[in-house]
Amino acid sequence: MTDQFLLTATDLHKTYGATPALAGASFAIGAGEVVAVMGPSGSGKSTLLHCLAGIVPPDAGTVRYAGREVSRGSDAERSALRRSDFGFVFQFGQLVPELTCAENVALPLRLTGVSRRAAEARAAEWLERLEVADVRHHRPGQISGGQGQRVAVARALVNNPRVIFADEPTGALDSLNGERVMELLVAAARDTGAAVVLVTHESRVAAYSDREVVVRDGRARDMAGVA
Repeated sequence: MTDQFLLTATDLHKTYGATPALAGASFAIGAGEVVAVMGPSGSGKSTLLHCLAGIVPPDAGTVRYAGREVSRGSDAERSALRRSDFGFVFQFGQLVPELTCAENVALPLRLTGVSRRAAEARAAEWLERLEVADVRHHRPGQISGGQGQRVAVARALVNNPRVIFADEPTGALDSLNGERVMELLVAAARDTGAAVVLVTHESRVAAYSDREVVVRDGRARDMAGVA
């Protein structure tokens, strides 16, 4: 792994109880790159994403972001990084049901101290860009799954993250909605220069990436020979 990469992982190990989830996985992604992390269920791909994003620390190995090691950072340091530099899209959106769509998108900004007016103005811009401005005053339970996932993408992008982590972002959608979500996500990431770590088991979703990393038995193999 070299300094040309924005985010790297080297020889990661992670065990849950007696079950090894990662057994020497390595990974690298450059700024503005879209990398698909593929593999069968239980292969360790979601655990790899969680370690890369600082959600869980690895038992061994290192994760480096923008030249500094984050895998041994404190919970507070890793949480601050997730608020400032990382964006997240999950399979089922994970929108806050009590908030409107605009409030959901504005939430990452509010957590960093941005005023309500400024945060919701920026949220409105992203909802427009993701083609769901018409649901800004709706709550998640009042919109479709495809609309909800676009709102989730807007929320991931609203704070101009340098890395977007997308964990099976189309897994709960039909093919048409899934493809539109991927088109919008990748286009927005390209425009902003964000890197995208895309966990998926679907080849049609992986086709939106620049390259693929295959995870099997807790190990990662870069199809381009990088990792």
